[in-house]
Amino acid sequence: MKLKTTLLTSVALTLAAGAVNAEGKLNIYNWTDYTSPEVIEKFEKETGIDVTLDTYDTNETLLAKLQAGATGYDIIVPTSNFVPIFISEGLVQEFDAAELPNFKHVAERWREVDWDPGRKYSVPFTWGSASIAYRPDLLGKTIDSYADFFEPPEAAQGRISVFKSPEEIVNQAHLYLGSPFCSEDPGEMQKVQDLLMAQKPYVLVYSSEGMNDRLLNGDVIISDHWNGYAFKGRELAEEQGKELVYAYPKEGVIGWADNLMIPASAENLENAKTFMNFMMDPENMALQSNFTGYGGPIAGQAEFMDASMRDAPEINAPDDAKVVFSFACSAKAQSLIDRVWTNVLR
Repeated sequence: MKLKTTLLTSVALTLAAGAVNAEGKLNIYNWTDYTSPEVIEKFEKETGIDVTLDTYDTNETLLAKLQAGATGYDIIVPTSNFVPIFISEGLVQEFDAAELPNFKHVAERWREVDWDPGRKYSVPFTWGSASIAYRPDLLGKTIDSYADFFEPPEAAQGRISVFKSPEEIVNQAHLYLGSPFCSEDPGEMQKVQDLLMAQKPYVLVYSSEGMNDRLLNGDVIISDHWNGYAFKGRELAEEQGKELVYAYPKEGVIGWADNLMIPASAENLENAKTFMNFMMDPENMALQSNFTGYGGPIAGQAEFMDASMRDAPEINAPDDAKVVFSFACSAKAQSLIDRVWTNVLR
């Protein structure tokens, strides 16, 4: 107990001093349009650390890059279902998140998680859901089921946008079909493939970027979407006199949680920990949430968030909404997913 107390005190003093005296660089590899410029500006000003930001658009891209031996990154931001993969393949460094002084601000539900027991490799960053968004003014109806996404009415045929990555769309198919995530049953996965192949003629694009642009210009009427990005899209739509709605299908939406991790090859370890600690401050996480439109895991951040976000239906799911969190699949299940997705995109 004495040793642990001494260690915690040492870490706290180091980070507290670092907030004023740190120098050097920090290289962040994060999702596209997912890092608040205000956060970076404030972090650089308070710490003296120069930040370089690089971006990716899927977890698969991030994983493949690190598997290929990419170096030069100090912070990465994988989603919860990919975290165990990064850990098992030795791509990230172990540390004790609880030793960071601001970990005390993490809400209870995010302290102990299935994807990183004991928080030995990650700290929570942002969370939300994946579902579909649509233009009711163009569709002529409301959506309460994935049926309109997979078997679209005539108005939406050829005007559907689907995520580029299989992790959400395959799980959406599972929700619609009533089959389990990460199925190892070839028969169940054949049904998923059949559904996605039947949808394909109605799909305009497979992309995880630009959903709001396509919805607002009318090229797309129904699109795979993330709740925070849809919140931003609705605000833009209202400014233009249009409608954009984030749906909560009766079959469920997919919950996700992104996490800050340190690559095994990181050259600026202490600066990475300083950034993690910085992001667990309620005011700083509120800046991040205000920028992305996604909820955060920090207790007390709500008082610093924009009022429009605190009341947004995209951020605050209805009480009866079904939210199902995805998880890391077995090698067998992942192989079936990859095969299905390869066949769909062929």
